[in-house]
Amino acid sequence: MIRHAGLIAARAGGAWRGVLIEGPPGAGKSDLAIRTLAQGFQLVADDRVALWVSAGRLFGRAPEALAGLLEVRGLQVVTVAALPLAEVALAVRYGTPERIPDPAFTELLGVSVPLIELDLREASAPAKLSRALSHFDERGKRRI
Repeated sequence: MIRHAGLIAARAGGAWRGVLIEGPPGAGKSDLAIRTLAQGFQLVADDRVALWVSAGRLFGRAPEALAGLLEVRGLQVVTVAALPLAEVALAVRYGTPERIPDPAFTELLGVSVPLIELDLREASAPAKLSRALSHFDERGKRRI
């Protein structure tokens, strides 16, 4: 399945944990990906993500034609070092989040993935992604 989204990943507990970034065109998905690179994240895919399930786990990668490419809106498409794939550990959707939301999940290809809503253009968005990613274990269960 191909989704209109971005996928970035951060190293945690010896593995790369992916964050699927969803939103309409112009919402700031690529911009957020660029800003997370400075915080230790790696690009997996920009604009389109190929998703699949293996052993009950959801994975994503860039379609071959887009591998290693990142759009810098208003300037150009640039080549960046990218991971070949990552397990999707968290999904983030463009929106206006509640102050303290209840835990939410989305189902992708039959796999339940923790979901947060985030204003992708907020200066604090990369830090919020890091914090949200650390709140869930590798099985999508909330850590206390």
